[in-house]
Amino acid sequence: PERDEQSSSKPLPRDENSISSTSEIEISQISPNPFQPRQDFDQRSLEELKQSIKQNGIIQPIAVRRMMSGIYELISGERRVRASQELGLKTIPAYVMNVQSDAEMLELGLIENLQRENLNPIEISLSFKRLMDECKLTQDQVAEKVGKERSTVTNFLRLLKLPEKIRQGVRENRISMGHARALLGAVDERTQLKLYSKIIEKGWSVRKIEDEIKGKESRKSGKSSSSSSTPSSLRGNAAFNQIETRLRHKFGTKITVRKNSTGGGEIGIEYYNTDDLERLIDLLDS
Repeated sequence: PERDEQSSSKPLPRDENSISSTSEIEISQISPNPFQPRQDFDQRSLEELKQSIKQNGIIQPIAVRRMMSGIYELISGERRVRASQELGLKTIPAYVMNVQSDAEMLELGLIENLQRENLNPIEISLSFKRLMDECKLTQDQVAEKVGKERSTVTNFLRLLKLPEKIRQGVRENRISMGHARALLGAVDERTQLKLYSKIIEKGWSVRKIEDEIKGKESRKSGKSSSSSSTPSSLRGNAAFNQIETRLRHKFGTKITVRKNSTGGGEIGIEYYNTDDLERLIDLLDS
């Protein structure tokens, strides 16, 4: 839904001589961040935060921007606000930021949460994607802003290519990010979902998933080669299939190896966008 653009919901004009300040503000005067990247709030984690606040107080102030209506719009720190509310606290320390545009607030809120909050891998992936899509940042720029390697950003973004059922499993911590990355090596969605069920039902490890994917590729190559007239043809097809599998794991994308009748051939490397292409070039150069 579109946000209310009435004057009372707009941020105060920027005072060029002012800087971000720390204030003790009333929790009742804080409205949620409309661009909140966190979608899942773990109750046990919230209870642990409440105990920490009881013993030590709020160590890291939240971040807000002041609106013309007099209320404060949250930029980052929703878990701290929720925990403080449940403890019955009336005020909370906050940085009052000079943030004018929604785009600036979105970028700042996402980066603050990525740096400070315990987001799950899918929330991190979606935050990276929003920084790219809505803030028009490249993978390099995202990596620089959040203090990560570009390959790390790319690996998180690739999680969004998994089926929704598997992404939900990552959200709920039913499978690890290592499992999810291993599932990306499967050739199709049906295989990914089948292997996901094995993780849930039988507790398969990351190594077991990787071995199963390699085994499927080997069995597939053996089956497709069974009609060949000579043993050398069988060995050739199996070898090419193994090469595809190795390259796919190396580059983290779909690879096709084709041979022709003269003994030569070609290698096809699939990429998803310009940043992904640059990542592949970096891997080739390394």
